[in-house]
Amino acid sequence: MRRKIPFVPIFIFALVFLLINGYALTALAPLISSALLPWLWIFPLTLLALFSFSLTRLSVDGPSSLFKISAHALLVYFVSLLVFVLAEVITDIYRLGLAGVNYITQSNFVYPERPIIGVYIGILLASLIIIAFVYGIFKGKYAYRVIRHTLYFDDLPDAFDGFKLTQISDVHAGSLNNPKAVQKGIDLINRQQADLFVFTGDLVNNKAEEVKPYINHFSQIKAPFGQFSVLGNHDYGDYVKWESDISKRENLQQLKKYHAEIGFRLLLDEHVTLEKNGQKIILAGIENWGLGFGERGDLEKALQGTTKDEFKILLSHDPSHWEAQVKNHPSKIQLSLAGHTHGMQFGFEAFGLKWSPVQFRYKHWAGIKKENRRYLNVNRGFGFIGFSGRVGIWPEITVIELRKTKATN
Repeated sequence: MRRKIPFVPIFIFALVFLLINGYALTALAPLISSALLPWLWIFPLTLLALFSFSLTRLSVDGPSSLFKISAHALLVYFVSLLVFVLAEVITDIYRLGLAGVNYITQSNFVYPERPIIGVYIGILLASLIIIAFVYGIFKGKYAYRVIRHTLYFDDLPDAFDGFKLTQISDVHAGSLNNPKAVQKGIDLINRQQADLFVFTGDLVNNKAEEVKPYINHFSQIKAPFGQFSVLGNHDYGDYVKWESDISKRENLQQLKKYHAEIGFRLLLDEHVTLEKNGQKIILAGIENWGLGFGERGDLEKALQGTTKDEFKILLSHDPSHWEAQVKNHPSKIQLSLAGHTHGMQFGFEAFGLKWSPVQFRYKHWAGIKKENRRYLNVNRGFGFIGFSGRVGIWPEITVIELRKTKATN
């Protein structure tokens, strides 16, 4: 069975793509002979044709190798093309400014030529983008980073002062294709020697069977206070066509069994109590609740039987849940742990700056946020989906240490 093809958006994209490519070639014209210029259309047109053809062959069972290769090549070319064109647009704006000055001050007006340095800068920037994408596809998607946070709470039980938890999210096992690299990530998780391990959803892309090759990998993760998990939007199988509703439900039940086989205690709108030296904290987990991605989770059910001021940690896959229900909930939830965004697997984080296109969709998309004396951490994801790579937003293993705020006299 073939997927329905959205022809209008594809046509609009193709038109914009070709117009941008034409603009880029006009900028390159001074460096290339006029006889060679028409041949430079062959590569982008070939990419567009292969991508369009692969779309018509796309089945509900998943993308073909041709689709993956053509889509990735088109993505890399298009982004590098945009960067080059941006440099040339800035150059042309500069030329327009010079033209305005010349028109006012000179009687013999001549429109200034494009500075060749602007073209070289554009080529350099586009080349760097291509290198970054190539690294992201072949290395970056498994370049696991440990990101550490120390969070302070005035109501943390004394026994849990210094308590450490490790979080990962968004494994997307159906996308993983390098077991040795994944094992390095598992080893890195275990080296953190955390008291608690949590996984915040999207174990698979669509089907439970995707995680079978990696069960032995993830079952190596152990923590003294246990390993706990929740479901993400992809775990319900909403993005593929099933023979029947029964098949879809059976897939979800099988996935739940795989969580147990791995050693993850799956929290489905429920909570557990973690005890240490006669004191306790609450660990709650809900089914996926996300604006536009299914609002299944029941927070009230998960908190049933807890008191308003008990120290609580919540596992909830989608950070939009924190904004909508958690940060101002009458029952204080001191720490929420989420994932889902992946940081869009593309962006920039350096020198105190943080940017990703995903920020236009999510108010908080990576790292720690504090509001109303409550914390949210959004993990950037362990795996990847769609784009088989990561550029600037690396796969994350989060380690959070809970500390008791010391009373001041």
